[in-house]
Amino acid sequence: MDTAAQLTDTTGSTASDPRRRRVATAAALASAVEWYDYFVFGIAAALVLGDLYFPAGSSSAGVLAAFATFAVGFLARPVGGVIAGQLGDKRGRKPMLVLALTLMGLATAGIGLLPTYETIGIAAPVLLVLLRIVQGIAVGAQWGGAMLMATEYAPEGKRGLYGSLVQLGVPIGVVTANTVFLVAGTLTGESAFAAWGWRVPFFVGFLVLGLAWYIHTKVEETPEFREAERALAEQEKSETRSPLRTILREHLGTVFLAGGSFAVNTATFYIIITGVLDYATRELDMKRGAVLAVSLGVSLTQLVLIPAAAALSDRIGRLRIYAAGAVGLLVWAVPMFLLIDTASLLWLAVGTFVTSCFLSIMYGPQAALFAELFTAEMRYTGASLGYQIAAVFGGGLAPFMMVLLLEATGTSMAVSGYIIGLAVIALISIRILASRAAKAATPASSAPAEAQSG
Repeated sequence: MDTAAQLTDTTGSTASDPRRRRVATAAALASAVEWYDYFVFGIAAALVLGDLYFPAGSSSAGVLAAFATFAVGFLARPVGGVIAGQLGDKRGRKPMLVLALTLMGLATAGIGLLPTYETIGIAAPVLLVLLRIVQGIAVGAQWGGAMLMATEYAPEGKRGLYGSLVQLGVPIGVVTANTVFLVAGTLTGESAFAAWGWRVPFFVGFLVLGLAWYIHTKVEETPEFREAERALAEQEKSETRSPLRTILREHLGTVFLAGGSFAVNTATFYIIITGVLDYATRELDMKRGAVLAVSLGVSLTQLVLIPAAAALSDRIGRLRIYAAGAVGLLVWAVPMFLLIDTASLLWLAVGTFVTSCFLSIMYGPQAALFAELFTAEMRYTGASLGYQIAAVFGGGLAPFMMVLLLEATGTSMAVSGYIIGLAVIALISIRILASRAAKAATPASSAPAEAQSG
């Protein structure tokens, strides 16, 4: 067992069951509302933002500009992860989670209120990019805080399951965002939706501020952080402790391996929820409402698959489950787009559903796996950096890369090749992490194990 897991078993077990449930629920809600706010931008980028904020001579150019703005949020996520990681490893998980929720709520509501290019000219896309950057910083800060609030309160042997409650924020956010857009589109009609109906989903951002206040007043700091804080109190009297400096000097390889292992997951996810939405409606002439409904239905299945995969990882090991999902994405990349290219709603649903199953198999144990890569005093920084590196090179660029590949090659098989390449990188990274964990787990080794290999 690794050092991180040992620490949780001894400190996390002191929390009462009601407190655990309250913290886990708050962390899951925080994740859900953050991801909702983050995803409404991606859906809007695929549907309306290109025409409203980046007027150009072709629809492809406008979509590329909107997706580039979408990607900017991902570039900002490591900044949020680093800032919140440094402060979260020194001052606590809860304050950073509250700050992240506040920033996200204000930025999302701001986008809903932002005038278009026609109204204020070049200031409109500039302000849109700035608000998207704030969204990126907020979600980069949020994931580590919510994930650690859940996993560091987890009872013995259930770190994976508790971590998956935070991961459920992603499908909940997708389902809610798609539902709100569907309702807004249905109630307003095409012209009114383009004029103002698309703004309604962004106003939910105001509700996030209430959740931030609840966590600030009702949720306690994790026992594992308090234990690490006491252990490091004397050290901080004589020297300035920098979790980031420790990560960069001693664990940078682990951070990059974590990012490399997860990039295929986040890239494929954003391809099927935003890239395919644009591709199916603009290139395949499928109805927007029908495609959104498929995305919503597929995301609902993740609510079952993610905790199931996480619970299984508690029994047979994180990396075994994690690797199985990566293999599935590699094998399914070509069949998925062959089905989507039929322009049949049924085959679109089948193709994206199977993909979603493999994504869930990886995503379920991912929070606990990344938490176990680092000890408590550097965990917020290390886990956040690994996750956000994957988000930048996987998720942020994926819809943009998809449009570029389709424009350059004229075939969706180029996108399949992109997914396959990332899957190969993931499997290599997972293999190295498993080897390191096996070496660290041997009695002769004094180094902490960096992952649960199973």
